Amino acid sequence: MSDSRILFGFHAVLSRLRQHAASVQEILIDKDRVDARMKDLINLAEGASVRLMQVERSRLDGMAGANGRHQGVIARVVDTPIPYKDIHDILESDLTEPPFFLVLDGVEDPHNLGACLRVADAMGVHAVIAPKDRAAGLNATVRKVACGAAETIPFIAVTNLARTLRELQEAGVFVVGAAADAPGNLFTTKLAGPLALVLGAEGAGLRRLTAETCDTLVSIPMFGSVESLNVSVASGICLYEARRQRNAI
Repeated sequence: MSDSRILFGFHAVLSRLRQHAASVQEILIDKDRVDARMKDLINLAEGASVRLMQVERSRLDGMAGANGRHQGVIARVVDTPIPYKDIHDILESDLTEPPFFLVLDGVEDPHNLGACLRVADAMGVHAVIAPKDRAAGLNATVRKVACGAAETIPFIAVTNLARTLRELQEAGVFVVGAAADAPGNLFTTKLAGPLALVLGAEGAGLRRLTAETCDTLVSIPMFGSVESLNVSVASGICLYEARRQRNAI
């Protein structure tokens, strides 16, 4: 079943054109924007035979909503969902390396979720897992911030996060939670095998049950005066260290 939606902003629209132009129904552009970036997008769309419409900026403003910074470009697309429904689909697929997951425990800010998807894609994560309730889902803002990663990396929303973590453990995946007060150290913890890195929500961190379910908890060594990091920044650090270790084998 396909899902019709809009994408806004140059990164999201250009990424979709390059990766899956056939899914783009039409692109609406600000008729008064004629800079080089817009010309490049127009050329790419015309080369892919995608319908282009020049419209008033006010129409784009209305489509994007109050918080949508569309940059003068909006695309109507039809999504074919990534063919993964749960973690077992990933675990049973033909992976070329040990399973590698990012788990987000209740991240509610769509900008943070989009940034997490982007860094997860860059570090070769096989899927991002998050709870269905009290957490951000895939919306237009997330897709824009993700700069195309929302279309390439599986995002699996689960009903019970603790149960999902236990299922990963039963499959031999080492579940590592990040917590500021954890006794373990990110840089001295083995992260090269089957792995799920679990990060908590903005400010609150991991929920108690989530933390208790993890195999171990680690902290990110800090060398400055700040005491905490944005969840997307913390995800980037943790995922990069895991990728460094995996590539060193």
